[in-house]
Amino acid sequence: MPQPPAPQYPADVRERLETDAREIIARYPGSRSALLPLLHLVQAEEGHVTRTGMAFCADLLGLTTAEVTAVATFYTMYRRGPCGDYQVGVCTNTLCAVMGGDAIFEELKAHLGVGNDETTPDGKVTLEHIECNAACDFAPVVMVNWEFFDNQTPESAKRLVDDLRAGRPVEPTRGAPIVTYQETSRILAGFPDPREGAVAASGSAGHASLTGLRLAKGEAPGRVVRPRDGAHPEEAPQPGSQHLSSHDAPQQTSDSDPDHPAGPISKEGE
Repeated sequence: MPQPPAPQYPADVRERLETDAREIIARYPGSRSALLPLLHLVQAEEGHVTRTGMAFCADLLGLTTAEVTAVATFYTMYRRGPCGDYQVGVCTNTLCAVMGGDAIFEELKAHLGVGNDETTPDGKVTLEHIECNAACDFAPVVMVNWEFFDNQTPESAKRLVDDLRAGRPVEPTRGAPIVTYQETSRILAGFPDPREGAVAASGSAGHASLTGLRLAKGEAPGRVVRPRDGAHPEEAPQPGSQHLSSHDAPQQTSDSDPDHPAGPISKEGE
């Protein structure tokens, strides 16, 4: 059955959002180009993109709600239902999975008592598997509100979500300190991050990402990632046979771990 029209924002909320939205729209030569940041803006209001938010965007940009809905449902950064303060995404794509991402995801599901795309009863953490975090050189990777936590293990990931739920300060491997999902959405809408030092904390590419460049320049790459004991990569021992992957040794694969096969395995000649 067709749904009734989406309710409007209360007058004071709409007035405040319109002020911010006009600032966003003014950045672009064509108003339609402002749709992505506007969706982040309305997501910052309620924690997800509601029908009211999509109708608001359509109204300001002269679009149909169908056009706005098509965009909001295409990009996974826009949540279409209520979620927690912290979206914890575990990469389960090929390299992260081989390096332990699948194990991290399974352990977190059991530890939090939730499934994929579900939120803990306290409303703090939404757990989600992600196809790729675009950080294969730091696999396995977990993201919290789009900030990186590299080279994770099931134990470190469980400590991470426990700290988030307890309200303890959490700092990513690379990037600014964690804020709530709604605060993150406002920053992604293009408004300044008000926290002192947050922009500088974002930093640049990590050691592993720059290894190829250093090798091309004839430089010694050093250790690629932060060791599991927490030492800085440049402070870690660098033996001549240093393994230049995300771990000192890879996780067991289906070939070496018959108890956890990934699928049918055929031997040469079979």
